[in-house]
Amino acid sequence: FSSRQEHFSASRWTVMANFKGHALPGSFFLLFGLWWSVKYPLRYLSEKVNKKSHRNHCYQRLDVIEGGTKIIFALIGMLAEQFVPDGPHLYLYSGEERSWVKLMNWQHTTMYLFYGLSGVVDVFTYSPLKVPLGLDRLMLSVAVFVEGFLFYYHVLHRPMLDQHIHSLLLIALFGGAFSILLEVFLRDNIVLELFRASLTILQGTWFWQIGFVLFPPWGGPAWKEDDHDNIMFVTMCFFWHYAAALLIMIANYALAYCCIRRCKRDNGEIDIGLGVRKQKSDKSSHVALLNGSDEE
Repeated sequence: FSSRQEHFSASRWTVMANFKGHALPGSFFLLFGLWWSVKYPLRYLSEKVNKKSHRNHCYQRLDVIEGGTKIIFALIGMLAEQFVPDGPHLYLYSGEERSWVKLMNWQHTTMYLFYGLSGVVDVFTYSPLKVPLGLDRLMLSVAVFVEGFLFYYHVLHRPMLDQHIHSLLLIALFGGAFSILLEVFLRDNIVLELFRASLTILQGTWFWQIGFVLFPPWGGPAWKEDDHDNIMFVTMCFFWHYAAALLIMIANYALAYCCIRRCKRDNGEIDIGLGVRKQKSDKSSHVALLNGSDEE
């Protein structure tokens, strides 16, 4: 009876999870992480060059667009989790079978819900409602924490490899939630912002890695769930992913620096050219006045 129960549980988890269920959130997090890895260096370096004490209105508009994008992504995720062919279709409990309906899909829906709320607060932050500054970071920290807490109980009673590969994700989630919480009090801190971007890239790529390990999209032999070597490789691979995320951060920071430096050089040449032309014009006017006074 015990072996039959374990087989039923395993087949149930297999039906409820798939490759697309990991690739979709992975793509969302990867896009946001890459965007932040470009946006924050550009803003930081441009403010250093221009030495402006106030935030550029262009970046404020980008924050509003970013919040709206977050809302759209969250809605897409919730609809996908609920209305896929084998989804719960908004049914939480089955009275006939006296059981919960597709709780894994409901957990993913809850995760997307909090990210959608984070997007709403992002939009309200720059609206006439005068939302307290820092509330957007606090809501994002709550969303990441909720995701981590859901995933902590997401993998209970699962095979060893499944538990381990999901548990590694908690490092990025709880680390990210704590760093974003610090941003509430240390707003526009470039170090915290870059750290958040790197962990978000890691989260995105690792979701894809989970999908490839547990649900190979092109078939092939399945990974042995109880093989300790697989556990060791997955742990090492996780930090390879973070090393790749850090390299992406370095490359994007260098590109942002080159772009800002080139724009500064071009603008400087224009200013110098205008200054030379103005100096020449003033000199010629002065000469004309002297000639006129001599004739008199």
